[in-house]
Amino acid sequence: MQFPAKACCGALLALSFVPAAASAQGVPSGPFSVSGGINVVSDYRFRGISQSEEKVELQSTVTVSHISGLYAGAWGSGLPDSPRYGQYELDLYGGYATEIAPGTSIDLGATYYVYPGNRDRAGPSDYVEVAGRLSHDLGPVSATAMLAYAPKQKSLDDDDNLYLNLDLSSGIPNSPVTLTASVGYTDGALGAAATNGHYVDWSLGARIVHGPVTLSARYVDTDIRKSGVKAVDTLYDPTVILGVGLSF
Repeated sequence: MQFPAKACCGALLALSFVPAAASAQGVPSGPFSVSGGINVVSDYRFRGISQSEEKVELQSTVTVSHISGLYAGAWGSGLPDSPRYGQYELDLYGGYATEIAPGTSIDLGATYYVYPGNRDRAGPSDYVEVAGRLSHDLGPVSATAMLAYAPKQKSLDDDDNLYLNLDLSSGIPNSPVTLTASVGYTDGALGAAATNGHYVDWSLGARIVHGPVTLSARYVDTDIRKSGVKAVDTLYDPTVILGVGLSF
């Protein structure tokens, strides 16, 4: 999603489920398998920036996977009502994921970000982004590198956007706890919150899985400089995000 304050300037998994395509997949027991879940988060942050104005949001996801590695799905989250984005974000995604070597896999896909409540007078809001992920297990640590690119589109003010990200996770032996760390870099249209058009976001967190229930906590921050406008600056202030999810 775009930075919500961008509307003011010209209009911006884990358990925040940013598109959940790869994380929602498992090994199908037949030709097709279905997975998904419902998640409640204390703040919906996308690449370090609050989309929910630091308010609690309900999110849901469902993915259909084929044994070939093809998958398609949808992810959604509530939003504070606005003319450009309405009250809901719907991410439609699809792609292909496969293991290319023991412990190493790739995931190539695309996401269509849709805002059904968009009012025409507010300008276009929907946009498309393509992404590639390379994952590898380094002993107890799983690492995933991602490159995502949104080409020039009217909803991005005829600009493009590049996003790079590295995720690390490691389970604590003999416990249901997994530790996570992430760092990302945004450059382009979705970096409008930063005066130079690019910024870094990072997070540290942990999640506990008990059956279908997942509890999570993440510390999230960015290097975006303060604008002096409190209502805007608070959207990318450092924060701890709590979440509880139910998966199937």
